[in-house]
Amino acid sequence: MFWRVLSFPRYKLISLPTPMEKAPNLSKRLGVEVWVKRDDVMELALGGNKARKLEFILGHVLSEGYDCVVTTGAYHSNHVRLTIAAARKAGLDAYAVLYRHMQGVEPELQGNILLDKILGGSVEYADSPEEAEEMARNTAERLRASGRRPYIIPAGGASAHGVLGYASASFEILKQSLDMGFRPDYIVHASGTSATQAGLVLGLKLLGAEDVRVVGISNGREADQIAERGVRLVEKAIELLGVDLKVSREDFMVYDRYSFGGYGSITREVVDTIKMVGSLEGLILDPVYTAKAMYGLMDLAERGEIKGKVIFIHTGGVPIVFQYPQQISKYI
Repeated sequence: MFWRVLSFPRYKLISLPTPMEKAPNLSKRLGVEVWVKRDDVMELALGGNKARKLEFILGHVLSEGYDCVVTTGAYHSNHVRLTIAAARKAGLDAYAVLYRHMQGVEPELQGNILLDKILGGSVEYADSPEEAEEMARNTAERLRASGRRPYIIPAGGASAHGVLGYASASFEILKQSLDMGFRPDYIVHASGTSATQAGLVLGLKLLGAEDVRVVGISNGREADQIAERGVRLVEKAIELLGVDLKVSREDFMVYDRYSFGGYGSITREVVDTIKMVGSLEGLILDPVYTAKAMYGLMDLAERGEIKGKVIFIHTGGVPIVFQYPQQISKYI
């Protein structure tokens, strides 16, 4: 059944496989064998997990004759950065609506927002995710009225086509690990819109490798919300693929106790994790997604809730470090 994933249109954006490397110092500290899947190491606009999703999303967009894309995200959004980069590379115009953390306050031109401008995106600002989605729909309507064919990409690339990105990655991850002489017990990553986790769960089901548990560490949403979104996304992808599979809430292992005050909050624990992993492994984490996911992995390992061999997916987001220099520097 897995071949069906690879039969869908795909627009090449990145060289695969991305590297996977052992984290020896972190492994020694935690007492579990930690490997890092380096999805931050990609040639497209500083990389990140959204690029895998966008290969399948843009494959669909181009095959259906759309000529521009519209999307939304938080103002530090990695998804928006990579969507703009991917669209421009494919010859498409890109429109984005970013929602602020503080109403009416224009964010500074740094981090991902600066890159959005450099990459040639048309960016507007909203005061909430709901307003951003409404503005995106209005933008699409204006474009249609002018004779364009816009395609709205959901925040985070959370669509059936986006899910195929990490369904495909699950095969890559298993092959790499087996080539290196081990089979993972857990795959840990930051989870928000649930598309990455949904893709991994789907891919492992297609491969008959459901014994490898996918662990999502929430960056803000409640665990049940992430899991429910994930189930819906897998169901949509199963329908798209035309395969006979079942998915349930039990397939989604999600922890929501490591968000430290909610989405986008930056605390001492988050910065200490960035510093520790940087000094141990020379690995740069970001304060919104990967640092919280790594803190979760470390805590779960210390509690004995995660054992054996663990793959941590570095989902990118390094530009966010430069989005929040003042908040981070308070704890350096």
